[in-house]
Formats: sequence, structure tokens, C-alpha cells
Amino acid sequence: MLKKRLAERLLCTTVLAGAFAASATGAFAQDADGDDVVIVTGTRIQDPNIVAASPVNSIGQEELSRKFEPNIERVFRDLPITIPGDGQNVNNGSAGAATIDLRGLGPERSLVMIDGKRLVPYNQSGIVDVNTIPLNLIERVDIITGGASAVYGSDAMSGAVNFVTRKNFEGVEVGANYTLSEEGDGDTYDISALLGSNFADGRGNVTMSLNYTSRSGVLLGARPYGLVGVDSESGAGADGNIVPAPAECDAPGSVAVGGSTTAMPGALDLPGGTLQFRNDGTLGDRCSVFNFNPFNYYQTPQERFGITAIGNYQINDSIEFYARGTFSGINVRQQVAPSGVFGNEFEIPLQNPFLGAQARQAILDNVNGNLSPAFGGTGTSGTFATTGVQDLNSNGVFDVDDSIIVPVRRRTLELGTRSEDFNNNLFQIVTGFRGSLDWVSPDWNYDLSFQYAETDRTTVRGGYTNVANIATALNTVSETQCETPDGSVTAGCVPINIFGGFGSISPEAAVYNQAIAFQTQEATQMVVQASISGPVEGFKSPWAETPLNLALGFEHREETGALEPDECLKLPPVSCQGGAGGNLLPIKASYGTWEGFVEGIIPVVEGQPFFENLSIEAGYRYSDFSPTEDTSAWKAGVNWQVTPALRFRYMEQKAVRAPNVSEIGSPITTGLDNADFDPCSVGNPNPITPDLIALCESTGVPAGQTGTINDIVSGQVNVFTGTNPAALPGAETARTRTAGIVITPDMSSVGSGVGATTFSVDYYSITIDDYIDTLAGDEVFDLCYTLGDADTCAGIVRSASGLVTTAGTGIPAFIQNLEYFKASGLEFGLNTGYDIGNMGFLSFAFNANYYLKNEFQSAATSPVVDCNGGYSNACDPVPTWRSVTRATWENGPLEASILWRRIGGMDFRGDPGDLFDDFEQISAHNYFDLSVGYQVTESVRIGGLVKNLANKTPPIIGNDTGTTTFNSGNTFPSLYDVLGRVYSVSIKATF
Repeated sequence: MLKKRLAERLLCTTVLAGAFAASATGAFAQDADGDDVVIVTGTRIQDPNIVAASPVNSIGQEELSRKFEPNIERVFRDLPITIPGDGQNVNNGSAGAATIDLRGLGPERSLVMIDGKRLVPYNQSGIVDVNTIPLNLIERVDIITGGASAVYGSDAMSGAVNFVTRKNFEGVEVGANYTLSEEGDGDTYDISALLGSNFADGRGNVTMSLNYTSRSGVLLGARPYGLVGVDSESGAGADGNIVPAPAECDAPGSVAVGGSTTAMPGALDLPGGTLQFRNDGTLGDRCSVFNFNPFNYYQTPQERFGITAIGNYQINDSIEFYARGTFSGINVRQQVAPSGVFGNEFEIPLQNPFLGAQARQAILDNVNGNLSPAFGGTGTSGTFATTGVQDLNSNGVFDVDDSIIVPVRRRTLELGTRSEDFNNNLFQIVTGFRGSLDWVSPDWNYDLSFQYAETDRTTVRGGYTNVANIATALNTVSETQCETPDGSVTAGCVPINIFGGFGSISPEAAVYNQAIAFQTQEATQMVVQASISGPVEGFKSPWAETPLNLALGFEHREETGALEPDECLKLPPVSCQGGAGGNLLPIKASYGTWEGFVEGIIPVVEGQPFFENLSIEAGYRYSDFSPTEDTSAWKAGVNWQVTPALRFRYMEQKAVRAPNVSEIGSPITTGLDNADFDPCSVGNPNPITPDLIALCESTGVPAGQTGTINDIVSGQVNVFTGTNPAALPGAETARTRTAGIVITPDMSSVGSGVGATTFSVDYYSITIDDYIDTLAGDEVFDLCYTLGDADTCAGIVRSASGLVTTAGTGIPAFIQNLEYFKASGLEFGLNTGYDIGNMGFLSFAFNANYYLKNEFQSAATSPVVDCNGGYSNACDPVPTWRSVTRATWENGPLEASILWRRIGGMDFRGDPGDLFDDFEQISAHNYFDLSVGYQVTESVRIGGLVKNLANKTPPIIGNDTGTTTFNSGNTFPSLYDVLGRVYSVSIKATF
């Protein structure tokens, strides 16, 4: 009895943050009372005695409750087997969703399901928003490592996540959570209810889940380490102190270092070098940059409502009807620094009434110093074409009666901050029949299902400048109306003064020169599925009693996606909005597939010395995709239970992922990507060689200007991206391998108080060939300017002055099949416990991931990029070692648990010459979370959590050390705790 009691208590208390005891034992069947449907993640064979060969991690209700998180994305983020995806700590670059990224191979390669059924993507990207998951309805979460395409189909490349719901719930369960940081911000309210009832004398059940969440935002400026943008190259601002700009350049957000060159007052990127305005309207050398940090979010605001109902009804002994319906409405707000004109080229007459005499003369001197004598200048090679001069009076020289087309940079704080509101709605219905095939055998089961789902989202962008209107408002010689030098007047236009400090833009000009834009996105999914499974009694090994267990079936799936931007967002080359990152064009595409699959598990030897059970597992799936090519996936594995205390497992699989709607239907548009520097610019820290000069000039840099033109801004470069309809990407293929050992020793010899103990080690290797993506900015630059790839160089478009940061310029980054992506490593799991008599029970759980490889290669001529244990613009942070350890004490109604989260150290994987010395390494970080729970009465439980007990601050590495999506606020806010110490309280009542 003691051992049984210890085992039961251990099972319910040793759930670790992301690794339940099942993580050590693999994919077991779950059938608590013998009457519920059997759900075995990783196989379609419905047998309660099945032990599949693939390792499966599970998160149970106990662990979910200890995390005090209303969003499952935050729970997954702490798991060693993941790296952060999109979520509440992603601001600039967020899609307003929450995603799961297993093994760091991309969220589009992690299949997400509820009860083994796919969830609909949140838009045409093919990625699921897990914010729609009703956590109070979840019994457990199973995570299968490695490919699972032979079982579940496309997308299960790095693994699959299966949310298993609570079945046959009766009664009422209400709960409430409240979270607040020690700074008094970031408050989150979560209220949920679960209602369930049996009917028809217990033959049926209906359960409904309702949830509401409200989350407040936290700005970077609310924390001392996020108040100022830290310069990644010099380290300026790392002490948290703002270096003020000179008085003549003082303005809201203006600083001397640590910000964007699109600043206030504004600047002109003239042929002879950039000149910046002063508050009095005069022009001089650059005197300030803009501190964009305080306006961004560390934690984005969210409001969410969801309702899910599940039901089942036993029609007779062989037929059960089941259904699930879900509706979810989610609003997420993203906010970045005020808009402006970010190097957009405008025609400015020198007779513009807002240009002062000194500024007018400074422009003349700058440009004429670049023009050659043939054009009236004192330079060597400049022409009207290369300098942007418009000789309006046709006198052959640049003078006060002419105009100039010039890149302009100015923040428009008069318009407020830029924001993007994502309003997302999801609807899904699943219906089906399941039961036993009595006419074949009572041991054979069937499952017939139909599911349909759709998502629609509206995105509204506000606070942006209208660059089309600004172009008209700047090309004026009148202060009261938009009148061009030739006398043409635009009715309704209000001239704009961007040549002064804060407030120079009048309220009337602000109204005319701003733009609010919106877009709608839709996705639909329809799946028809049928499968049968059971034992083949006549097919068994001579050394085993259990016959072959077989599952086979078919699946038909259709998915559509659409994007419809308004006219502003369509406007080429960068939309009508300043700082929007590019234009958008409509997308409307679809694909379908017909699939057949078969799977079998057969014991070869049973009940023999050193062969308690030796089973072989295999499966195959064929998929006929349209419009892309057909694919096939397979698996083959061995499960060897040597003794009751020792088991080996091995699985080899081929997984596939067909291109999603966005990857096959995106038109060519402009956008932004990350890069360290433009090799042809003044930002290149390397020697300017003759070969580089030749390549730069061949792509549009004016002669003699290589190494002197302005660099890219804020680590971002313009790109041309989309899909070539004549060269659609093909399917990705992956070879995955897992091999592990599970040890469950008899601990009675150690002491009667020691509970069931399980230790596991698993090796995994996932290699994805022909992965679908775009080349990163640095990769495009390297292909052209380091490797001299002629096709890449031919796709680079520069302005007349050689820049790739102005409207209409950019580098090619099309959606295509690239070389390979690989992750391999070791995963460790340990679960044990100890009965300490009247003092209660102690349990311990440990889970860790150690990467052996995490690397990719984009092209055969490109170098292999090693991301293991590193971070850069090419690598989202990938710690080599991550672990979570939980110790829990229970005594009667009281429980206390501490979680230790360890994130291993990392090194910078870019050019160390581009980075401040202190930012080249991040030391290991340790966080401790303390949770307590108390069962007040049989029906009421209260709890509390202190997260980040030591109030540890995140590492500071500047703002240009990684991608914009994950490197924000001078750190990696999705990986490290950025809010400091956080408190949570909860109450749950069951009736």
C-alpha cells in the first residue's frame, strides 16, 4: 500500500515545468477509468497497453496551475525544448499572436492539435495562435519530439503539440487569477468557468469552458534598463543614463547617442553628406539621434474572450457521437515610436517658405561641392541625375530657383505614437462518430470526423505619416497652400514644415499628413478524416502473445488564406505610411490534399529474460497535394523493455511540410529585414578593397562613394520579398532520429520512503532539407559583396546616391527553398520523491536540453551559420543548455513548490568587431519561482506565486545585436524576465 500511495502522490506532484513523468517514459496510452476514449499522442493505434517508441513530454493540470499563466505560450516558453516564438513580450515584429517553436526550427514546423485534431492557422501563414486554447478545459499537454508527419501529416517537422481535453466533467468550476509586477504595472486579470453535466442516464455529457483575460502593457521606459536605446557598437547608454543632445537640437526623444538617425529635428541625406536641422531652422552637422526605446512595449496589452463546448453521446454500444465548438476573440495592441519619414525621397524646392536663408545656402554649398564643374559645381563626378537636382530654370547650375530630390529623415512626434491593433476572431467546429467495429471484432475501433474552422482578423495601423501627402505638402513655394514652383495647386493640401524642431508641424498639417490604414486577413480549414485500428489476431510473432496492432485511414484537407489591404497599404513602393516597413498587396490562395496512411506496432518478443517486450513500430503516409507536388512520410522504430527497470527506444522518421498559403501566394512587395551594415557604406568596419568597390559600383553606388554613403538605419534594410509564381517553393523534407534510454529502478533497497523514480536520456536529430524561407539581409549582402554572386547583385536596387534605405530601393529576399536547417541534442529527465512521514511528501523533477547542433545553411555557396549557444541578427538566441528543476512539498491541504529555471550562457555569432566588448557574451541566468497552494475547503483552493524571487534583471546587449522581433529594450525580452519580480494570486472553487 505504501508503494502504491507513493506512486500515486508522485504522479500528481512531480509535473515539472514542461516535463511530466511521461517525458521519461514515452507515449503511453491514457485511459484513467477504462471507459474514456484512449488518446495516445504519436500514434493512431487506440490500445491502452501501447507504449510507443517516440519520447513524449507532458504537462499536467497540476503544473499548469502552478504557473499562474492564462496564456499557454508563457508556459511553453520556459520549456527547455523550445525557444520563444511570438507572444506577449514581442512588440515590433509581432503578428498579435502567440506561437510555439519546438527546437528552434520555426513555429510553422510545430503542429498544434486539440485531441489529435488540427487547429486552424490564425492567417495565411499556416501558424496557430495558441492564445485560443482554453486552459481550464485542458487535462494535459503532450509534446512529441521529432517528426510526426507519418501519423499527423504535413507541418509536424520538429514535433507535434496535442492538447488533451478533460472528458465527462460534471459540476461547476470557477477560477480567477491576478498578476502584478513589483513595480505596480503589467497587471493581468483572468477569469474562467467550467460547466459540465451528464445526461441520458450518463450516456452523454456536455462541458462548456468560458474565459476572459485582460492584460496591461508595460513600456520599455518603465524599466531603467529599457529607458534609453543602448548603442550595440559603442555601449553608450548601457549605464541607463541618457546623454542629452545639444540645446540647439533638444526635442522630445532627442539624445546624443543610442538611437535612430531618423530623429528630431530632421535631417537631409544630401550628396555631400547628411545635414541636420536645428530647432531654429538652421542646418549643420548631425547633432542628435532619436531614442525610440521608451515608446515600445516589454509586454503588449491584450484582451481575450473564449468559449468552447465539447460533448459526446453514446448512441449504442458501438456508436458514440462527439463534437467540439470553439469561438475566440482576441485583441492585441502593438506600439512603436512615433512615425516620420525614414529616408523617403521628396522633391523640395529651395523656395519652400519654411526653409531659412542659412539652410538654403547650406544645401546649395553641399550639393555644389559634389557636382562636377560641368554642372557648375566644385566636385569631381556629380551630375544632376546622381545628386537629385531638378534644374527648374534650365540654366545648367544648381541655384535657389531649383529643387532637389533628397532623402529626408524626421520624426513626427506631433502625430503621436505608431500603433497596430490586431483584432482576431476564430471559429471551429469538430464533429464525428467513433466506436467499436463489432461486426469485425470488438477490439477494432473506428473514428470518422469532419471539422471546419475559419479565422478573420482586422489590423488597424494608426499614428503613421502619409508619405504621399507629405510629398505634395513639401513640394510647395507657398506657406498657406500646396503650390508647386510651376504654379500648380492641390486643393485641400496643407503645407508641412519639417525643417524645425518639435511643434513646427501645425495641428492642421498633422491632420492632413497622417494616415490610418487597415487590412483584413482570413483563413479557412476543412478536414475530413476516417481511421480504423485494432489487433490483427492472426499475425503475431512466435515469441509474443500480443498480435500486430494496426491503424489505417485517409484524410482530406483544404486550406485557404486571404489578405486584403486598403489602398494606402497597397501604394508602391512602401505604402502611403511612413515607417510601415513596406507595402502590401492582396493574397488569395489555397491548397488541398488527399492522404492515406497506415501504421503498425507488433511485439516481437514478450515475457523473456532481458526481453520483457521488444516491439517494432512502423508507419507510412502518402499525400497528394495541389498545387504543389505529392509527398510521402514514414516512420520506423523499436521499443525494447529489457527489464521492468530498463527500456531502450529508437525512432527514425521522414517528415514533410508542404508550402502554406502565404508561401505559395504572396506577391512581390517591399519590406524590412535585419542586417548588421551595408558593405558599401560608411558603416562597414572592414577594409574597402578594390574588389568591393567594383561590386558596389556595379550595384549602383556612385563612383568614388564606396565606404562613404550612409549606412542602413536601426539595423534594418529594405527588401523585395514574395513568391515567384513561376517558381513556387516545393515541400520541405526532414529526417528525424530519436534514441533513448529509460531507467525506472526499484528504490525499495534505498529506503521505504523513496517513491517511484524515473530517469531518461534521449538523443534527437532533425535535419530539414529544402526549408522554405527568405534570405536574411546579411546573407544577401554576403552573397553579392563577399561571394560575388551575379544573380544576387543584379537584384539589388540602390538610389541615385547609392542608398538601400530610401523608397523603391532594396535587396532581393524572395520566398524559396533553401539548403538545410538542423537541430540535434540530448534531453534529460528525472522524477523522484520521498515520503517524510507526518511532515508530508517531497517530490523532485528535472528536465534539461543540451544542443549538440543548431545550424542552417541558406545556399550551397553560403557559409554554415552555427546558432548553437549564440545570438546575432541571423540567430535568434539559442542557449546550448536550458533546464528546469522543481521541488514540491505537500502536507495535507498545504503545498509549496519552487521552480529553478536555468538559461545557459551564450556568445555573439556575428562579427565581434561590430559589437561592444561587454555585449559579446551573456552569462548563464538563473531564475527562481515560488508557488504555494492551500485547500481551504473541499471545494475551494487558493494559491500564490512569486516569479523571479531574486528580482534578477535581464542581460543588456544593446538594440542591434539580434533581430528586431526578439532583440528589444536592449535585451531579449521573450527569453529573459524583463518585468522583474512578479506576484500572482488565484482562487478556484468547484461545486
